[in-house]
Amino acid sequence: MTSITSVEMNYLIFRYLQESGFTHSAFTLGYEAGINKCSIDGSMVPPGALITFVQRGLQYLEMEANLGNVGETDVDEDFLFLQPLDIITKNVHELRHIVKEKKKNLQKEKDREKDKEKVKDDREKDRVKDREKSREKEKEKEREREKDREKEKERDKEKEREREIEQEREAERCRIREKARQEREKEIEKSRERKEKDKDRSKQPEDHSKEMASDQDAKMSSKLERNVPVDISPVSHSQPLEFSSAEVTVLEGHTNEVCTCAWSPAGSVLASGSGDSTARIWTVADGLSRPGADNGPVSVAVLKHVQLRTHEGNKDVTTLDWNGDGTLLATGAYDGQARIWNTNGELKSIFGRHKGPIFTLKWNKKGDYLLTGSCDRTAIVWDVKTEEIKQQFDLHTGAILDVDWRNNGSFATCSDNMIYVCKIGESRPVKTFSGHQSEVNCVKWDPTGSILASCSDDITAKIWSMKHDKYIHDLREHAKAIYTIRWSPTGPGTNNPNQQLLLASASFDATVKLWDVELGKTLCSLNGHKGPVYSVSFSPNSELLATGSMDKTLHIWSLKDRKIIKTYTGTGGIFEVCWNREGNKIAACFANNEVCVLDYRM
Repeated sequence: MTSITSVEMNYLIFRYLQESGFTHSAFTLGYEAGINKCSIDGSMVPPGALITFVQRGLQYLEMEANLGNVGETDVDEDFLFLQPLDIITKNVHELRHIVKEKKKNLQKEKDREKDKEKVKDDREKDRVKDREKSREKEKEKEREREKDREKEKERDKEKEREREIEQEREAERCRIREKARQEREKEIEKSRERKEKDKDRSKQPEDHSKEMASDQDAKMSSKLERNVPVDISPVSHSQPLEFSSAEVTVLEGHTNEVCTCAWSPAGSVLASGSGDSTARIWTVADGLSRPGADNGPVSVAVLKHVQLRTHEGNKDVTTLDWNGDGTLLATGAYDGQARIWNTNGELKSIFGRHKGPIFTLKWNKKGDYLLTGSCDRTAIVWDVKTEEIKQQFDLHTGAILDVDWRNNGSFATCSDNMIYVCKIGESRPVKTFSGHQSEVNCVKWDPTGSILASCSDDITAKIWSMKHDKYIHDLREHAKAIYTIRWSPTGPGTNNPNQQLLLASASFDATVKLWDVELGKTLCSLNGHKGPVYSVSFSPNSELLATGSMDKTLHIWSLKDRKIIKTYTGTGGIFEVCWNREGNKIAACFANNEVCVLDYRM
């Protein structure tokens, strides 16, 4: 039932006192009741409202009595349809009409709700019937599939029985052939013995050791002529030379393992990144070191990725890359930020949108975009000039482990067991390569950008073409996970266009293998390390290959002779090796916090 508040009652009494001329009483009540602070709009209250209200009350008593006389029992419910303003401004007949209309509308609303419920129930019954029919159809299909499976099993059993019978027949044929072969060998042996007896007893036998050596040389020559893969052992009559102390420059300064390094394309400037939250730019002196002389760099710039040592834990420098002209260095860190520095070590830009560590980054050839891949499963193309995101690609289901530009506008990314080729401006991959069975560790485009090589923890490397959906070569010779791959700087699009294009793969099985990518075959296996090989690098003229391993050794291989010609043994595992532009220096970064520069002169 409609009720009136104390504030509304005080206001009606205040208005009655004012209208009746009881000014002092009205003032006292208004002051005591705080009439001036109430929210009632006085213009909505007609004159004589209190008297009208009392009169209406009397009329309501009459209305209530009349309603009771006609058998109405929900009187309180009827009064809920009325508002205080209606009670003051309308007579009994108007109020009865309001109650009647509102009850009629309420009944209509109830009827509509009932109709809706009925329709809803009917639809639900229809859905239940449809689901029952679908289940029956699915059961029928399942019964048909079960019958097909049973038939397939019977066919498989029949084929297996046929194979077993054929195997037994083949085994019997093999036994017959073996017996005949043994009989022939016996006859040949008897004939040889008879001939030996007829020879002059005084003749001395030939030197068997020379004969064996001759046979081995003949076999090796035959293999090489037929392009059969051969294992190359570091053991030879001429042992590989060790780098002398005069040929080694040790760059000290990092306080944690050095996991990445790269020569600037502009000259004798080397960048290194470490777990000590710094990258360093070393200007390396030209020429050989001299005993007693300062073998260190001319200068070093320390690129700090954190100011307070207490926060170094999440600022490990994980990757770095020079732009094409060697004027800018990009670094990626465990804090998810990419940074760009000039050659003086001044910080130029910070790109911070990733939500996890950056594992890989690359400049495009033009130098206007930087591509980053992160543990947050996304790759981002950054506009270096505007320092804004050009495009973010969220495609993978695992951390992105490597990226590589195909040209200035498209690139490949790898993660989990998938490889995507993406193009700036396209939201979906322009090509998807699926075939690896485990994490893909590395992707590299060949010098022309026409084929892509990949390697994985599934012990395989694969060659892909943009013209095919499936790999064109599946390279299976390693015994453990393949960590990295590199193309030789040969063939079309390089400075050595007339030489054969090769692919080198480095594996945790302690070997490096060279592949003929046109045929998809191994050319040779370089077996000189005793621990996992983390890095390989071709010399600029493609005559030499540098390899670095966790066995603490760096080997220089002659690709012509396919043997180790020089070696260096450090005091820590090697994470990366790289040649400078001139091809006369090799840099290596070690787990024992050192960076070494080896001077190599032909």
